[in-house]
Amino acid sequence: MLTISILTLSVLYGSYDSRTGGVTSPHALLQRYRRQAAVSDTSSPSQVLVAGGGIGGIAAALALVRRGFAVKVLEQSPQLGEIGAGIQLGPNAFAAFDALGIGEIARGRAVYTDEMVMHDALDESLVGRIPTGAAFRERFGNPYAVIHRADVHGSLFEGAQATRRIELATSTQVQRIEQDDTGVTVFDAGGGRHRGIALIGADGVKSAVRRQYVGDDARVSGHVVYRAVVDKKDFPADLAWNAASIWVGPNCHLVHYPLRGGEQYNVVVTFHSRDKEEWSVREGSRAEVQSYFEGICARARQLIDLPKDWKRWATADRDPIGQWNYGRATLLGDAAHPTLQYLAQGACMAMEDAVTLGEALRVNDNDFGKAFALYQRSRVARTARIVLSAREMGRIFHARGVERLVRNELWQGRSPERFYDAMEWLYGWKVENCLGAPTPGETR
Repeated sequence: MLTISILTLSVLYGSYDSRTGGVTSPHALLQRYRRQAAVSDTSSPSQVLVAGGGIGGIAAALALVRRGFAVKVLEQSPQLGEIGAGIQLGPNAFAAFDALGIGEIARGRAVYTDEMVMHDALDESLVGRIPTGAAFRERFGNPYAVIHRADVHGSLFEGAQATRRIELATSTQVQRIEQDDTGVTVFDAGGGRHRGIALIGADGVKSAVRRQYVGDDARVSGHVVYRAVVDKKDFPADLAWNAASIWVGPNCHLVHYPLRGGEQYNVVVTFHSRDKEEWSVREGSRAEVQSYFEGICARARQLIDLPKDWKRWATADRDPIGQWNYGRATLLGDAAHPTLQYLAQGACMAMEDAVTLGEALRVNDNDFGKAFALYQRSRVARTARIVLSAREMGRIFHARGVERLVRNELWQGRSPERFYDAMEWLYGWKVENCLGAPTPGETR
């Protein structure tokens, strides 16, 4: 309860300062960030273009500014922001926040869970419980938390604004890209031209940069996700746990966890659509979502009756690719490795990408050719593992029949330490290891 109270204050008034036991105002945090940015700003500015103003794009902009570059972000929407609801943040996300200089801001907006917990949605049995308290933090060096997606984006954007080195162009849809020996020119749909020494394609799952250079098709999963946020007063008391909670069932699952100091709850339900789906986001239908989930226990079924309004995602990913770099352009975040949601790592991977790109520039004295090569080499296998593991985790979550019984038996009674061992590859990422081991002959 103490954590929730502190975080409620943080959301209303600022960010909790663990060193002083007090609350730091957002203004004070931004002033501190500006001082830090000014100290680290030692290089002469050269403009880099970033396509996309989402989490990956703004994270990339921050990483580039910290290397001394001026940045221009091209965002196709008329306003900057993030649609969606809650997301989960593993320790690797907090390592990325810190590397981007906004750790304190982001921490003040997160809810720190006591555990991750999985129940069988048919019989309510406990499948697995992973404590995320002191032992978890000691193992991975950072906490596990849940947060509103807009608060992640907002924290990154506040950090970007504080640098005063990032220009934002909204209503700017990338149409095509040309390169020469000295830079990149991006032509937008409105007839505008934008010039930079390099281009970071962070323009999301339907990336225009990827379309020009890769041209591959999306893999539509047939899985549909409904997301909503419910106020605390409307949320069932018997599900109001300080946990990232999942109920797994045949061809479906349901997720809930607290947001914004426990004043709201994120509700996510996923099912295998009976219709042919296209990759899309639109308003959801209460009638549609309630037509699925037959046989789900009454306790879990409460979740689908709660929201008044849903957002509906027909999900897709792409097969992993080994090449992200194309001359003076590279891909980042969902443009490079769009993934299904089953590992809760989409935003985390985009921020890892941004930090790794910044580190690759640092060890190569801001040489984009060498840095892009190192960045790609450091990220391709890890992000491909995320994409492929997420597909497999979706199959496990949605197991039915005997396979469901096998899943439950494999995880029931497993110790926290065994879960932590299995998570080491994912949550053990840090700035210090993000570039991997040097290849023979490579100097850093």
